[in-house]
Amino acid sequence: MNRDPHLNELGEFLKARRADLSPSEVGLRGGQRRRVHGLRREEVALLAAISTEYYARIEQGRLQASAPLLNEIAQVLRLNEDQRTYVFQLAAKATAGPATAGDRQQVDTQLRRMLDNLTATPAFVIGRRTDILAWNELAGALWTDFGRIPEQERVFVRLLITEPWMRELYVDWEEVTRLAIVQLRMESARYPDDRHLAALVEELSARDAQFRQWWNEHDVAARGKGTKKLCHPVVGELTLDWDTLTCATDPEQHIIVWTAAPGSPSHDGLRLLASWAADQKRTAPDTVG
Repeated sequence: MNRDPHLNELGEFLKARRADLSPSEVGLRGGQRRRVHGLRREEVALLAAISTEYYARIEQGRLQASAPLLNEIAQVLRLNEDQRTYVFQLAAKATAGPATAGDRQQVDTQLRRMLDNLTATPAFVIGRRTDILAWNELAGALWTDFGRIPEQERVFVRLLITEPWMRELYVDWEEVTRLAIVQLRMESARYPDDRHLAALVEELSARDAQFRQWWNEHDVAARGKGTKKLCHPVVGELTLDWDTLTCATDPEQHIIVWTAAPGSPSHDGLRLLASWAADQKRTAPDTVG
């Protein structure tokens, strides 16, 4: 009998979170010798007031747990808000049945116009698989001319792993890449049967041991906001804040907007970059005619 992929992933996620906790963190005594890293299944079961066999079946993807029980397990495992959301998304998908991810997402005209009007702010639209769906001129200057990258390779997490210039651009490349991976896994809860996502994960796991390690940690996070340091080849070091906006017509499209504090060196750097990009555009050879 084939097991539901959502329940399998839910079980793997709970197992990974169990391994992250020590007995002392949940009020238990650890003892001298422990073959298991983190909590044992029977310890989670004890704290959740269920049998060890029942909990084992949940971790093995053989049992659909009720919402109250999942909430109890989430409390035992000290799950944060994003992790709880992920658990309940997987459980809901198992109940609802398979969902189809569909083909490449399309960005509507109004959203593209909004991007183009953000002349002093780098911004791009990212899809469910971290596809770069649209970008403005300043984003092209800050990262690269995404239009020169084949559409199937224009995937943010893929560029982080495969492109040396991305490793050089981000001062904190490891932090940025790990965050992109755990966000991708969060998105994957909606479409565990997505063949394009599966192919992407398979490719990057084969190419990069670091990606493989982070993906197999089963950690998750929603897209939110933060601050990143970049070292740009033209304007030097930039410290930029990023925020995530959700597209009203497609909630699985997110607009990532990058800004710098007014009057800061990074704000001046963005203005210089915008001027440089405009000069590059003016002096580019005319290919029409």
